[in-house]
Amino acid sequence: MPSKKALVRRPSPRLAEGLVTHLEREDVDLDRAVKQWEAYTEALRAHGWETIEVDPADDCPDSVFVEDTVVMFRNVALIARSGAESRRAETSGVEEAVASLGCSVNWVWEPGTLDGGDVLKVGDTVYVGRGGRTNAAGVQQVRAAFEPLGARVVAVPVAKVLHLKSAVTALPDGTVVGHVPAMDAPSLFPRFLPVPEESGSHVALLGGDKLLMAASAPKTAELYADLGYQPVLVDIGEFEKLEGCVTCLSVRLRELYA
Repeated sequence: MPSKKALVRRPSPRLAEGLVTHLEREDVDLDRAVKQWEAYTEALRAHGWETIEVDPADDCPDSVFVEDTVVMFRNVALIARSGAESRRAETSGVEEAVASLGCSVNWVWEPGTLDGGDVLKVGDTVYVGRGGRTNAAGVQQVRAAFEPLGARVVAVPVAKVLHLKSAVTALPDGTVVGHVPAMDAPSLFPRFLPVPEESGSHVALLGGDKLLMAASAPKTAELYADLGYQPVLVDIGEFEKLEGCVTCLSVRLRELYA
């Protein structure tokens, strides 16, 4: 049976100080953000996911975006090394969490940089965004870690948004979805569906035909429903102000060994 465990991390009291790269900074309401995070984690649990709370990193404003700290392929964890030096302290608690789950743990080493948000897995294909947070050496280290396990690693240029998964994610059938104005190379994806809203590009697969997605993309939710999927909408507006989305608030572990 596939596993359904999700790593999550409570927002830092310093969340409002989080990095902003491609957006104008807006005020972040911490109390509202905590309530949104609690609703997000409850949505995971309501659809059969066991949430595992990583130790807080209160001195790291961006630490709630736990997906950026680690990339999983089957039972192997690759601990990231962010291109944003201020985020590198976020990984320690995540290392402990994945090790406690029995994962084989590897690390990205200097000069490589990698953010987990730059990695999109579609079956055995691992797309890695090469941009502001992930460099060529980081892409090479993803290849070294995962190609021996059967992965096919494809580098994708990223310049218009923070991470690859800020622009594209994938539906359960492997179709990549994205908002074309936010993308640098749509032609790299053999099966691609354009969506009408940027936040509609972000889906986290809950299992079956259920898609966790932001409430800020109602037109895209309607599109997915017309295709036979069941959108599960969550309000993550405070995190969207910091370039966050539904994927980066958790690490979904689907292939842990029993």
